Amino acid sequence: MSYYLGVDIGTSSTKTILIEPGGKILSEASESYPLYHPKPMWSEQDPEDWWSAVCKTVKAAVRKAKVKPAAVKAIGLSGQMHGSVFLDKNDKVIRKALLWNDQRTAAECDEIESLAGGRKKLIKMVANPALTGFTAPKILWMRNNEPKKFDRVRKILLPKDDVRRRMTGTYATEVSDASGMLLLDVAKRKWSTTLLSKLDLDRDLFGEVFESEDVTGNLTPDAAKMLGLTTDCVVVGGAGDCAANALGTGVVNGGTLSMSLGTSGVMFVHSDEMKVDPTGRLHTFCHAVRDKWHMMGVTLTAAGALNWFVEAIAKELAAGKKDPFETLIGEASKISAGSEGLFFLPYLAGERTPHADPNARGSFVGLTLSHDRGHMTRSILEGVAYALRDSLAIIKELNVPVKQIIASGGGAKSEVWREIQAGVMGQNVVRINAEQGPAFGVALLAAVGGGEYKDVTAACKATIKVVEKTSSTAAARKRYDAAFPVFQDLYQSLKADFRKIAEL
Repeated sequence: MSYYLGVDIGTSSTKTILIEPGGKILSEASESYPLYHPKPMWSEQDPEDWWSAVCKTVKAAVRKAKVKPAAVKAIGLSGQMHGSVFLDKNDKVIRKALLWNDQRTAAECDEIESLAGGRKKLIKMVANPALTGFTAPKILWMRNNEPKKFDRVRKILLPKDDVRRRMTGTYATEVSDASGMLLLDVAKRKWSTTLLSKLDLDRDLFGEVFESEDVTGNLTPDAAKMLGLTTDCVVVGGAGDCAANALGTGVVNGGTLSMSLGTSGVMFVHSDEMKVDPTGRLHTFCHAVRDKWHMMGVTLTAAGALNWFVEAIAKELAAGKKDPFETLIGEASKISAGSEGLFFLPYLAGERTPHADPNARGSFVGLTLSHDRGHMTRSILEGVAYALRDSLAIIKELNVPVKQIIASGGGAKSEVWREIQAGVMGQNVVRINAEQGPAFGVALLAAVGGGEYKDVTAACKATIKVVEKTSSTAAARKRYDAAFPVFQDLYQSLKADFRKIAEL
């Protein structure tokens, strides 16, 4: 029997799973690593940490499953999107990678729009506006602020694609992840030579673009030794973490939407045709399904907001024997929908959709002496759901059908949070049988690349099933429908103040 690995290089850790052809997960392993914040709103990681974690988790997953290395036929790679790995002529990493949630590049976003001839022309070229999280502004930031280092750059890769380079020796990416660099002609699924020329960036800085299920190379002898595998093992294109999560949750057909609550929150809808929000509020990227696209809205802090609350406000819970999140969510479950007038704006790392505002800040609004920790926790859960409803409202405005909402990520494991999501979105929410979204999605891509399935749609149909439905009640919908416009107005009321705070 053949086996397939799915490797997800995340922000907090790398997760690796091993599956058999039918989709059963035989083993999994994870390895965490540091996140660096050298200045406020900056976010970096060391690519060496990713590679070390990949080697450890791949070997651990194969060992736990007790399968022979030669039986592992293919690897699928997923990874945090938009990050920038800068390599010199000897493939040495020049500096720590700037990550998706790094907010230092506001000036470079303005520069890109100016060089492109304006926001509308930029969106026509690459389907998206310039946002601080994207890769292109990071490249210009390095050119503007670290010119000596930039002069040494010979290749620029995304996080998962640097892992691919170490595995196969090839410089390559695939369409879903490349879409988030702001350098891909999303309609034609290839690099935008027009924009690269306007930004004075050499095409040779970037790897070859593949479809997500395509084989991009075999393991080199050195990589095979470090991973405990063989050189017969191939590496497929894989996918950016959002598209990979969509595959891992079965979002491969029209009308299906994934709502993922990880460190960030992502609302991801499949589209058979390429559709673009002309104002650039939603992302339009290539899907990891061949010749398909998706629209995506992102709130930069989702479950990460609850992690922050534990670490900054409820440290005593983390020191106890009981799971601190279980305690907090238990307290939140006793509070009525709407948190008795308390709102939380989850903009702890700035915000992307729909505001594209790196100056936005997290805020509790409406606190009174009657509110306690349970109210604050519930308002966090509701605030993240409201932020994602911002994206859903735009999706519906653009007449993209939404027939089914699939909840995924760490937040989907909480019954309370699923109930809040269903109430805020005004639709039932379902869970599926696979809980390792991105890693499982790219493991399925590996199975396609290994010949087990004709395409990823067939792979998802064979392996992914709905196992639970959370209903949207009329009472909850009524309360949240009344509260949502207030949430939207709060950002508009505070927008100018956020800018003033940032200037301080």
